[in-house]
Amino acid sequence: MAFLDNIFGLIDMRSFSSVWYWIVLALYWSSASQSILGAPYDLIVRVRRGDNPQNAQDLNDLVAIHVRRRLTLMRRVGHWIVAFSAAVLTTIGVLAVIYRLEFAQAVMLILLPMTIVRLMGLRLAFRVEREHMEGARLCRALLTHRLWIQVLGVISIFVTAVWGMLLVMSRSVLGF
Repeated sequence: MAFLDNIFGLIDMRSFSSVWYWIVLALYWSSASQSILGAPYDLIVRVRRGDNPQNAQDLNDLVAIHVRRRLTLMRRVGHWIVAFSAAVLTTIGVLAVIYRLEFAQAVMLILLPMTIVRLMGLRLAFRVEREHMEGARLCRALLTHRLWIQVLGVISIFVTAVWGMLLVMSRSVLGF
């Protein structure tokens, strides 16, 4: 056990006090809400306004392509993706909770919500395929999905900020 403590002591990074961690977190959540099932937000807004009928066709085609690609991948190797994701999340979770590595905690606070966003996207893809969504109904579903991603992002950033602040404030002034 002492051997593991020495190894983990060497790789324990100060993630929450690094500006780069917060930049990565902000960039992830910004990009997560900009493209829903491959459709950029501005295209969804243009279709909703009804400026050009070609925009609606572009949106339907773009979403159909991304839905087909995502569902084909999940139907072929989805069980491997789930197994690998579960193994990675479990490993990082053990390092974060049991060994209390700050770097693992920081990664876990990004990966866990990211996994939830991916599952929400997969659920929406199955729904779009099952209900053959197009036009205004598709726009409504994509915008609702974007809203829930933003809600999850706000909660995630809040929890990460509070946890990071508590961790940084609990260290001694000299960093020991």
